[in-house]
Amino acid sequence: MLSIAVCDDEVIECCSLAGKIEEILKNMKIPCMIRQFQGGRELLEVAESFDIVFLDIMMCGMDGMKTAQMFRKKASDRILIFVSSSRDYVFEAYDVEAFQYLLKPVEEKKLKSVLRKAVLKTESRSQEFMIASRERQKTKIFLDDIYYFEMKGRVVEVHGAEGIFTYYEQIGSLENKLREKGFFRCHKSYLIHLKYVDAYNRQEAVLENGEKIMIAKRRYEEFCREMLKYMRKNGGIL
Repeated sequence: MLSIAVCDDEVIECCSLAGKIEEILKNMKIPCMIRQFQGGRELLEVAESFDIVFLDIMMCGMDGMKTAQMFRKKASDRILIFVSSSRDYVFEAYDVEAFQYLLKPVEEKKLKSVLRKAVLKTESRSQEFMIASRERQKTKIFLDDIYYFEMKGRVVEVHGAEGIFTYYEQIGSLENKLREKGFFRCHKSYLIHLKYVDAYNRQEAVLENGEKIMIAKRRYEEFCREMLKYMRKNGGIL
């Protein structure tokens, strides 16, 4: 079941948008659970519980942009859709990886289109996983939760949200397995998850957690192409 949050300090507008979303998803035969919030702090208490969040920007107290910044720290992989009566924050929306930016009053046709894309993205979230070890204990790690792989001799270090795990494999073989799955070999020793790249230059990629990964000079142009392709495929470029 799809879990959706609608956050707007205007109660009537919040209810109206939630009702439209519910009706559209019902017609699409997609079961959903929708919760309404009238403030950012209230939403942040349960942010990780939702697949999709519709967030107003101009709210009393904690505004939508500040809420979004804190939301991203708690739930980096959830879909965030801004709803606002102003175009002034469109570029700021990129900084918090907004999936879409809708203008009030929201047109039903546009809302339906955005919901279709958002649903497809939630369904495409990878459920593939691998088994790696830490302190002699085998652990299942989902690909979506891996930041990057680092090769150290015959050992592959898996860096992710839960720390560092290890296993044995050749990086060339791993690269082939992860082709078209959002990973790119940016250096002879690194396979990076493009999903977590926050910034980059010719020397390095900066991840959301602040880590810096080297980019080989001869791989930079291809890295740029793959990064652009990934963003287009996953809603990063409107």
